[in-house]
Amino acid sequence: MPPAAVRRVACVGAGVIGGGWVAHFLARGYPVTAWDPAPDAEAKLRRLVDAAWPALTELGLAAGASRDNLTIASTLDAAVAEAEFVQESAPEDLELKQDLLARIDAATPPGVIVSSSTSGYGMTEMQERCATPHRLVVGHPFNPPYLIPLVEVVGGERTDPSAVRWAAEFFKVAGKSVIVMDREVPGFIANRLQEAIWREALHMVANGEATPAQIDASITEGPGLRWPMLGPCLTFHLAGGEGGMAHMLDHFGPSLKSPWTRLEAPELTDDLRERMVRGCEEAAEGRSIAELVAERDRALIAVLRALDGVRNGR
Repeated sequence: MPPAAVRRVACVGAGVIGGGWVAHFLARGYPVTAWDPAPDAEAKLRRLVDAAWPALTELGLAAGASRDNLTIASTLDAAVAEAEFVQESAPEDLELKQDLLARIDAATPPGVIVSSSTSGYGMTEMQERCATPHRLVVGHPFNPPYLIPLVEVVGGERTDPSAVRWAAEFFKVAGKSVIVMDREVPGFIANRLQEAIWREALHMVANGEATPAQIDASITEGPGLRWPMLGPCLTFHLAGGEGGMAHMLDHFGPSLKSPWTRLEAPELTDDLRERMVRGCEEAAEGRSIAELVAERDRALIAVLRALDGVRNGR
């Protein structure tokens, strides 16, 4: 089936990421069948979709988009029985992923691509128990999947390259910005980059060098403002002036040896954990998680609209 002809999507796992996928696909006009073994999964999923819908409506819904297009299946087999694409979003547990993907593979109609939302595991290790591993790919999103465009696509050693190409095209049709990775890398691309910042942030809090609020402000009021348009490479390319990246590396290259970062993760002591939790509560200034999510979503919409205007000359 051509990617543009897909009409029914199955989402296996309906937590924060899986539920975000459900909201995204519904907003793009797809009928979605979801399944999650948790006893309260349906209620939580519908609350998540309801909470996301105002932001999705503001961005613009596809023709025929409706929350009424969501079906909750009672079993995994029922969820994927008529699927034309499957997105798995189970917790990050390798044993669980291997078993679940094998069950999905056995129940999904032949030829249908199965994608995993894993944030760190390689498809090679996850597809070990599958009877038809050639159709399994990683489709790694970012939270919330209904607003953040990026999805990183990569196959495993037993994945057919045509399945990767198909999945990449489908995600583009479904409104995603796609990076097709050349090879498997633990944590993929974006996770490795944000993990480097996260580890350094933990070190600074652990050493009393900065608070969580200061760290967040250093990004939102500093380099983070450049990143929606220019990533770290082009940002440093501009730092070199007319000489570009070549001048930047020649001029600032020696500073790479300076003790500016500590990429090894610090020990997560009880004290560090408490300081991180307390610091984030202070930074939230009394706002609930739901309020912060709504505020984040409004800001993301504004950024996405601004970028669209710049890129399209408006």
